[in-house]
Amino acid sequence: MPEHIKKKLAEEIKQLEHELTTELPAEIKKAVALGDLSENAEYHMAKQRQEFVNARLGQLKKRMAELALVNLSNIPRDRVAFGATVLVYDSTKEEKIEYKLVTSEESDVAHGLISTTSPIGRALVGKQVGDVATVVTPNGKRELEVLKLSTIHDTAE
Repeated sequence: MPEHIKKKLAEEIKQLEHELTTELPAEIKKAVALGDLSENAEYHMAKQRQEFVNARLGQLKKRMAELALVNLSNIPRDRVAFGATVLVYDSTKEEKIEYKLVTSEESDVAHGLISTTSPIGRALVGKQVGDVATVVTPNGKRELEVLKLSTIHDTAE
Protein backbone atom coordinates (compact mmCIF):
# COMPACT_ATOMS: atom_id res chain seq x y z
CA MET A 1 0.00 0.00 0.00
CA PRO A 2 1.32 3.46 -0.85
CA GLU A 3 2.84 4.97 2.30
CA HIS A 4 1.08 8.34 1.92
CA ILE A 5 -2.33 6.61 1.82
CA LYS A 6 -1.51 4.62 4.95
CA LYS A 7 -0.40 7.84 6.66
CA LYS A 8 -3.53 9.74 5.56
CA LEU A 9 -5.84 7.00 6.85
CA ALA A 10 -3.89 6.69 10.11
CA GLU A 11 -4.15 10.46 10.69
CA GLU A 12 -7.90 10.42 10.13
CA ILE A 13 -8.27 7.43 12.46
CA LYS A 14 -6.21 9.20 15.15
CA GLN A 15 -8.27 12.39 14.84
CA LEU A 16 -11.59 10.51 15.00
CA GLU A 17 -10.46 8.42 17.97
CA HIS A 18 -9.52 11.63 19.81
CA GLU A 19 -12.94 13.10 19.03
CA LEU A 20 -14.65 9.89 20.18
CA THR A 21 -12.74 9.52 23.44
CA THR A 22 -12.22 13.17 24.44
CA GLU A 23 -14.39 15.75 22.70
CA LEU A 24 -17.72 13.92 22.35
CA PRO A 25 -17.85 12.63 25.95
CA ALA A 26 -17.28 16.22 27.14
CA GLU A 27 -20.08 17.49 24.85
CA ILE A 28 -22.44 14.76 26.02
CA LYS A 29 -21.63 15.46 29.69
CA LYS A 30 -22.24 19.18 29.16
CA ALA A 31 -25.54 18.46 27.37
CA VAL A 32 -26.71 16.07 30.12
CA ALA A 33 -26.09 18.83 32.66
CA LEU A 34 -28.61 21.01 30.80
CA GLY A 35 -31.44 18.76 31.96
CA ASP A 36 -34.30 16.98 30.17
CA LEU A 37 -32.71 14.72 27.52
CA SER A 38 -35.92 14.18 25.54
CA GLU A 39 -35.87 17.76 24.25
CA ASN A 40 -32.13 18.40 24.43
CA ALA A 41 -30.86 19.15 20.92
CA GLU A 42 -27.21 19.38 22.01
CA TYR A 43 -27.38 15.91 23.53
CA HIS A 44 -29.03 14.37 20.46
CA MET A 45 -26.55 16.03 18.10
CA ALA A 46 -23.59 14.80 20.15
CA LYS A 47 -25.01 11.26 20.24
CA GLN A 48 -25.61 11.34 16.46
CA ARG A 49 -22.05 12.54 15.89
CA GLN A 50 -20.78 9.76 18.18
CA GLU A 51 -22.62 7.16 16.04
CA PHE A 52 -21.22 8.67 12.84
CA VAL A 53 -17.65 8.76 14.19
CA ASN A 54 -17.93 5.13 15.33
CA ALA A 55 -19.19 4.06 11.89
CA ARG A 56 -16.46 6.03 10.07
CA LEU A 57 -13.76 4.56 12.31
CA GLY A 58 -15.03 1.09 11.46
CA GLN A 59 -14.86 1.88 7.73
CA LEU A 60 -11.34 3.32 7.97
CA LYS A 61 -9.97 0.41 10.00
CA LYS A 62 -11.52 -2.07 7.56
CA ARG A 63 -9.98 -0.18 4.60
CA MET A 64 -6.54 -0.14 6.30
CA ALA A 65 -6.79 -3.91 6.75
CA GLU A 66 -7.80 -4.38 3.09
CA LEU A 67 -4.95 -2.22 1.82
CA ALA A 68 -2.45 -4.03 4.03
CA LEU A 69 -3.32 -7.23 2.16
CA VAL A 70 -2.29 -5.83 -1.25
CA ASN A 71 0.64 -7.91 -2.47
CA LEU A 72 2.54 -6.09 -5.22
CA SER A 73 4.08 -9.33 -6.49
CA ASN A 74 0.57 -10.48 -7.50
CA ILE A 75 0.09 -7.47 -9.79
CA PRO A 76 0.59 -8.49 -13.44
CA ARG A 77 3.53 -7.10 -15.40
CA ASP A 78 1.84 -7.11 -18.82
CA ARG A 79 -1.74 -6.01 -18.09
CA VAL A 80 -3.53 -2.96 -16.71
CA ALA A 81 -3.79 -3.18 -12.91
CA PHE A 82 -3.35 -1.07 -9.79
CA GLY A 83 -0.46 1.38 -10.20
CA ALA A 84 -0.43 1.20 -14.00
CA THR A 85 -0.25 4.27 -16.21
CA VAL A 86 -2.16 3.67 -19.42
CA LEU A 87 -2.53 5.75 -22.57
CA VAL A 88 -5.84 5.10 -24.29
CA TYR A 89 -7.54 6.34 -27.43
CA ASP A 90 -11.14 7.32 -26.72
CA SER A 91 -12.94 6.81 -30.04
CA THR A 92 -16.01 8.66 -28.74
CA LYS A 93 -14.08 11.84 -27.97
CA GLU A 94 -11.48 11.13 -30.67
CA GLU A 95 -8.61 11.91 -28.31
CA LYS A 96 -5.78 10.24 -26.42
CA ILE A 97 -6.10 10.23 -22.64
CA GLU A 98 -3.62 9.08 -20.01
CA TYR A 99 -4.88 7.48 -16.80
CA LYS A 100 -3.12 6.18 -13.74
CA LEU A 101 -4.96 3.51 -11.75
CA VAL A 102 -4.86 4.27 -8.04
CA THR A 103 -6.73 3.46 -4.82
CA SER A 104 -10.12 5.09 -4.29
CA GLU A 105 -8.54 7.38 -1.67
CA GLU A 106 -6.12 8.81 -4.25
CA SER A 107 -8.50 9.20 -7.19
CA ASP A 108 -8.68 12.60 -8.86
CA VAL A 109 -10.25 12.38 -12.31
CA ALA A 110 -9.24 15.94 -13.22
CA HIS A 111 -5.59 14.87 -12.89
CA GLY A 112 -6.03 11.51 -14.64
CA LEU A 113 -5.94 9.50 -11.39
CA ILE A 114 -8.75 6.97 -11.55
CA SER A 115 -9.71 4.34 -9.05
CA THR A 116 -9.48 0.68 -9.96
CA THR A 117 -13.10 0.48 -8.75
CA SER A 118 -14.41 3.27 -11.01
CA PRO A 119 -16.26 2.31 -14.22
CA ILE A 120 -13.25 3.24 -16.40
CA GLY A 121 -10.82 1.56 -14.00
CA ARG A 122 -12.85 -1.66 -13.90
CA ALA A 123 -13.12 -1.69 -17.70
CA LEU A 124 -9.36 -1.24 -18.15
CA VAL A 125 -8.14 -3.71 -15.50
CA GLY A 126 -6.76 -6.83 -17.17
CA LYS A 127 -6.40 -5.25 -20.62
CA GLN A 128 -3.16 -5.30 -22.66
CA VAL A 129 -1.81 -2.99 -25.35
CA GLY A 130 -4.10 -3.28 -28.38
CA ASP A 131 -7.18 -4.34 -26.35
CA VAL A 132 -10.35 -2.26 -26.43
CA ALA A 133 -12.27 -1.64 -23.21
CA THR A 134 -15.95 -0.73 -23.35
CA VAL A 135 -17.10 1.61 -20.59
CA VAL A 136 -20.78 2.24 -19.93
CA THR A 137 -21.25 5.83 -18.77
CA PRO A 138 -24.37 7.96 -18.20
CA ASN A 139 -23.66 9.52 -21.64
CA GLY A 140 -23.55 6.12 -23.35
CA LYS A 141 -20.83 3.63 -24.21
CA ARG A 142 -17.22 4.68 -24.65
CA GLU A 143 -14.57 2.55 -26.28
CA LEU A 144 -11.03 2.96 -25.03
CA GLU A 145 -8.20 1.34 -26.96
CA VAL A 146 -5.06 0.69 -24.89
CA LEU A 147 -2.17 2.31 -26.80
CA LYS A 148 0.59 2.24 -24.19
CA LEU A 149 0.99 0.61 -20.80
CA SER A 150 3.44 1.14 -17.95
CA THR A 151 2.83 -1.07 -14.91
CA ILE A 152 3.71 -0.41 -11.26
CA HIS A 153 6.70 -2.74 -11.77
CA ASP A 154 8.07 -0.54 -14.59
CA THR A 155 7.99 2.58 -12.40
CA ALA A 156 9.50 0.73 -9.41
CA GLU A 157 12.54 -0.50 -11.35
